[in-house]
Amino acid sequence: MKFSVGIIIVSDRAASGKREDECLPVFRELIDTDLFTIVDSVIIPDEKTAIQTSLQQFIDNNYALIYTSGGTGCGPRDITPDVTRPFLDKPTPGLDEAIRGFSVRKSRYAVFSRAVSGVAGTSFIVNLPGSPKAVREILEYLNPIIIHPVKLIAGQIADCVKETATDD
Repeated sequence: MKFSVGIIIVSDRAASGKREDECLPVFRELIDTDLFTIVDSVIIPDEKTAIQTSLQQFIDNNYALIYTSGGTGCGPRDITPDVTRPFLDKPTPGLDEAIRGFSVRKSRYAVFSRAVSGVAGTSFIVNLPGSPKAVREILEYLNPIIIHPVKLIAGQIADCVKETATDD
């Protein structure tokens, strides 16, 4: 069984057509197609209502995994984590810290990421930066492990000890 994935690109410039989005192609290239199927994607502006509407729609559609890309920094219109946070029933700050810890080895500016992740209903949400390079690096980091919370939420893991017994 493949799990559904929804991708929300949050970018004023890409949404207005002033710049071509370069993150969605990275998602399409790197999402593990043995485990996941991208079933929906949107490109929206950095606006609270647009982000809320897209997140709610994807959660209501029971997408197993929802990635957002963009709006995670310190700029005045960077609000994706702020809008995502209220949707999270179970935040996963360990993942947020791990991504930042990994990313800071690639770019010292990663320390300024405010991205969040967690469980929202039957969906697992992960905020990623709006940089195609960062999306690529973080997806390569997450691909081997992201199935774990998705399977847990879906009730497909009964014993975490057995599931993670082969960890290095």
